[in-house]
Amino acid sequence: MSDAAPTRVRNIAELAALAGVNAGTVSRALADNPLVKKETRERIQALAREYGYRPNQMARRLRIQETKVIGVVVPLGHEKRQHLSDPFFMTILGHLADALTENGFDIMLSRVIPDADDWLERIVDSGMLDGVLLIGQSNQFEAIERVAGWYKPLVVWGSHRPDQVHCTVGVDNRKGGKLAGECLISAGRKRLAFLGETIAPELHERYLGLCDAAKAAGLAEPIKLDTHLASEVMAEEIAAHIDGIAGRVDGIAAGSDLIAMHTVRALADRGTMVPRDISVTGFDDLPLAEQTIPRLTTISQNIAEGARAMVQALFSRIGGEAAPSVEMEPILIRRDTA
Repeated sequence: MSDAAPTRVRNIAELAALAGVNAGTVSRALADNPLVKKETRERIQALAREYGYRPNQMARRLRIQETKVIGVVVPLGHEKRQHLSDPFFMTILGHLADALTENGFDIMLSRVIPDADDWLERIVDSGMLDGVLLIGQSNQFEAIERVAGWYKPLVVWGSHRPDQVHCTVGVDNRKGGKLAGECLISAGRKRLAFLGETIAPELHERYLGLCDAAKAAGLAEPIKLDTHLASEVMAEEIAAHIDGIAGRVDGIAAGSDLIAMHTVRALADRGTMVPRDISVTGFDDLPLAEQTIPRLTTISQNIAEGARAMVQALFSRIGGEAAPSVEMEPILIRRDTA
């Protein structure tokens, strides 16, 4: 070859010029297409290695109407300050990433603050994705319903309502809230409170479940204490709530494990012993739940199983098959706080 040969090939046209063939032959050779003679294929592939050329896989995927990329989207319409570093997000993201990459798909991760009614349309119409997984419904139920009416490869982690259009995977949150209430009541607790922001459908269902347990036991309706899921304000809010309910509550059902952990810490800071003085339950069963002291009694969502179910439903929908919503059974995990 001449001394003018490039040290690195940037595109198929340059590689074709080096090989003395047309770009179509190069493309087929790199794809190991048997229509190209074996000797020619091997020569072109050797040139590609020598000059550091790698085909643009995204461009190829777009040409064949397949990107092998799944969008994993966290909509935060109700809590704009919440971060992806939240332990719940990190846990479910890890399981989703494992299931997707093991099946040959890449991930495009987005934390979205809905700024217009068509935020989800912009994502699914991007042409960059084969499907979308939403982690949580936030306060965007109507937007999700609208898109799910025509965009089928969409699966959502969240609560299921009768007759809804979009496919969800999640636990029966109301039943989970009732399990938490029954756990507190069985420990002799009669004055209950719920900590969580009930504008989110999942947490609203958990509060209603707690109310169901209290009503069945003939107890007063639990106190509802709005608590943001953003970690930067959560601890301060919980501390204020604890001060406000001192002497009035002996059982607390937290809307999430993280809220429960901050609650146990705030009580300990005030010399209140858990569970001797107040019993506390969480919701999620994150890995951290059994690492705290005392270990957290909580409601398991079986996040690993749910993530696998989300991916399985999405693959079915990408393949043109129907995939119904999945509602898993919540499980009470008894540890030390209740």
